[in-house]
Amino acid sequence: MKAVDLAAFLSNNGGYAEFLGSHIERWSMQSTRRLDNIRYNEYSGVSMKKTLESGKNGRRIGSPEEAAFLDLMRTTDMLSRGLAGILKAEDLSATQYNVLRILRGAPDGLPCGEIACRMITRDPDVTRLLDRLEKRTLISRSREAKDRRTVMARITPEGLKALARLDEPVQAGHRTQLGHLGRERLRALTDLLQVARSQVA
Repeated sequence: MKAVDLAAFLSNNGGYAEFLGSHIERWSMQSTRRLDNIRYNEYSGVSMKKTLESGKNGRRIGSPEEAAFLDLMRTTDMLSRGLAGILKAEDLSATQYNVLRILRGAPDGLPCGEIACRMITRDPDVTRLLDRLEKRTLISRSREAKDRRTVMARITPEGLKALARLDEPVQAGHRTQLGHLGRERLRALTDLLQVARSQVA
């Protein structure tokens, strides 16, 4: 179409303004769609990246510290269940066994507060724990002559016998659970755990 004919056509159909306006509007809508598509693709790319980073099955991948903490918790639970099965033969809990081991290493006895400090896991009621052991005659308690406020706990012959019966089964259990690591790796593991504990308040 010639320029003159085009001008006449536009003039007869509303003029240049309508023509330009309609084309501008159409261009704007097409541009918006392209922009929306670009944004969608960018968003999809970011979402996919996050999904890939989250690991298989949609699980979030945490920090190395978190992974180590969770592995320690899982391992502790598994090892503790094995020990609980062995202690069941003497009808002892892990904390009761811990107390007897502590007192075996202190023939002169220890005050309750010191026992609580030496325990591997904290017990909120050490007095009740000692009550149960004393009721079974595995330990004895008495007040000190020099300071009546101090109560000393001591392991009894019955307590020593119970530990003696458990010594070999417990050691055998440890060998079964951790012996496959070998001496060098066990020593390295022990060193790493000591370093980790030293930084915990």
